[in-house]
Amino acid sequence: MINTLVLDRSSQTFTHVSNPDLISVHCSHPSDIVWVDVSDPTSEDFEELAREFGFHPLAIEDCRNEHQRPKVEEYPGYYFIVLYEAEMKPGCPLELRELNIFLGPNYLVTVHSQPIRNIEKAQHLWRRWADVSERKTGLPAYLLMDAIIDDYMPMLDDFSDRLDELEAQIFENFQPEALHDIFRIKKQLIFLRRAVVPLRDVFNTLLRREQPVFSRETMIYFQDVYDHLIRVADSIDALREIVGSAMEAYLSVSGNRMNFVMKRLTSISAILMSVTLIAGIYGMNFQFMPELGWRYGYVGALVSMLLVGLALYFYFRKIKWL
Repeated sequence: MINTLVLDRSSQTFTHVSNPDLISVHCSHPSDIVWVDVSDPTSEDFEELAREFGFHPLAIEDCRNEHQRPKVEEYPGYYFIVLYEAEMKPGCPLELRELNIFLGPNYLVTVHSQPIRNIEKAQHLWRRWADVSERKTGLPAYLLMDAIIDDYMPMLDDFSDRLDELEAQIFENFQPEALHDIFRIKKQLIFLRRAVVPLRDVFNTLLRREQPVFSRETMIYFQDVYDHLIRVADSIDALREIVGSAMEAYLSVSGNRMNFVMKRLTSISAILMSVTLIAGIYGMNFQFMPELGWRYGYVGALVSMLLVGLALYFYFRKIKWL
C-alpha cells in the first residue's frame, strides 16, 4: 500500500496524493518535498517504485528480502538506508521491525512490511515544522530517525530497572530463577546491539556528505541523531557489563550457598559419627569389657554420647558451620 504526502514549500501546504503515477511529477517540481510510505509492499508496489524513482534493482531486492543488516548504500542521487525500530511490550520479547529508506534531495521513501509507529509521529512533527522546509528531505528524515533512536532509551531504562531487581533477588532473597532472567536480558541486549552499533557507520557516511544530497545546515540535525546513537550504544555496552557482573554475582552467591550447605552437612555428619563411635564401641561383643558389668553403664554411654554431640555442636556453631 502506497501513501504519498507532498509538501509545497512555497505555500507550506501538505497534500495527500492517491495516484502513484503522479509521484514523479511532484518529484520533478523543485518546490515540492515528497514522502512516500509503502507499507506491506507487493510486487506491484516495488515495480511502481522502480518506475517512478528509477531505484537500482539491488536496492529493490534488499527491500524484498528482509532481515538486512543496518547499513547505508550510496547510489547516484540518493541514499538507501536500512535501520530497525525496536519495541518491547510488557510480558513480550523484544521486537525489531525493519525499515528501508530511500533518501533523495526532494523525496523520502519508506518501505516496511510491519507497522512502524514512528512514521506517523514524524509526519505529525513535519507538519508542525513546515516553516523550516528549506531543509528539504533532511528534516523529515531527521525526525523519523531521531524518533526511532530515542525510543531505544526508555527500553534501556527498563533493562536497567530489571537488572536492579535481579540484583536484589540475588543478594537479598536468593532465587534460582534469577539466572533465567539474566540470560534472557543478555540475549535481548545482544539482539538490540546488532541493530544499533552498525548505525554508527550509517551516520558517519551521511555526515561525510560524499554526495550533496543535503545542505550543510541539515547535517547539524544528523549530528544530533548521531550523538543520541552513541549514547544508546554506550548504554547497551554498560548494561552488558552489568549483566556479566550479575551473572558472576549469581554464581558466587550460589557457590557460597553450596559451601554453607556442605559445611552444615559435614558438621551433622561429624556429630553423628562421634555418637556412633561410642555406640559402636559398647556394641562390641568382647567378654572382658569393664563397663559391661557396670550398673549405670547404659546411662553413662547415653550421657557420654550427649556430651560429645553437644560439644561438637557448640564448636561448629562457634566456627559458623551451623
